[in-house]
Amino acid sequence: MLNASIVTYNTPKDEVERIRAILSASPVVNHISIIDNTINNRGYGAAHNIALQQSLKEGVEYHLVVNSDISFDSAILAELCAYMDSHPDVGHLMPRVTYPDGSLQYLCKLLPTPFDLFGRRFLPQRFTERSNMRYELRFTGYNREMNVPYLSGCFMLLRTEALRQVGLFDERYFLYPEDVDLTRRIHRQYKTMYYPYCTIVHNHRRASYKSLRMTWVHLINMCKYFNKWGWLFDEERRRFNKETIELYKQ
Repeated sequence: MLNASIVTYNTPKDEVERIRAILSASPVVNHISIIDNTINNRGYGAAHNIALQQSLKEGVEYHLVVNSDISFDSAILAELCAYMDSHPDVGHLMPRVTYPDGSLQYLCKLLPTPFDLFGRRFLPQRFTERSNMRYELRFTGYNREMNVPYLSGCFMLLRTEALRQVGLFDERYFLYPEDVDLTRRIHRQYKTMYYPYCTIVHNHRRASYKSLRMTWVHLINMCKYFNKWGWLFDEERRRFNKETIELYKQ
C-alpha cells in the first residue's frame, strides 16, 4: 500500500480532479493528500513533507510524490509497488516519462555541476548540447533499468524506510532543486532506479522559463544547492557521476 501527495498552487480544479481520480482508481493507494499552497505558499518540499510525515507516522511502506500535471494508467502503480517489493534495495523509483505527444522526457540525470544548471538555463543550445547529452544520460537510450543519482520530482515513488534514514525534503529550498537533493541522499544508501517498462505522461510547463519571478526563484535555490553540496569541489558528485557513466556507457 502507498500514500500519495499532490501540491497545488492556483492549479485548475479539473487538473487536480483528474490526478485524484487516477490515484483513487488504484487498489494499492491507501490515502491521497492534496496540499494547497495558494493562500500560504510554504514551498514545494515543505508542503509534501506534511504528507510524508503522516506516512511515516502511519507506517505506510511507500509514498508517491506526484505532480498534478501527470497522467497515467492507474494499473501501473501496482506494478511499480511490486517491483519495489521484490527489490528492497531500491529507495526511489521513477517510470518512463513522456510529453503528451509521446516524445521522451530525459529525466534521468547526473548530479549537476554549476555549468549544467546555469549553462542550460542561460546559454544558447548550441553551446550546451554536448554537455546536456551527458548530463541527461541520453547516450543510454533510456531503454533499460538504471540506477542514477538524480531523478525528476514529477513522480517520486519513495520507500518510507529510506526517508526515515536520510530525511525528508530539505525545506531550505522553496522550489527547485529539492528533488536533486533528496534523490542524492537516498542514492547514498539505496538504489534510485529508472524503470522503463511503465510510462506516465507529464505536461511539463517549465514555469521558470516563462516568468522572470520564477527565474529569480530558480537562481536563488540553485545557489542554495551548491552552497550546501559544493560548487566546484564536490567529491561525492564526481564519484556518483563517474560510477553512473561507467555503468551505462554503450
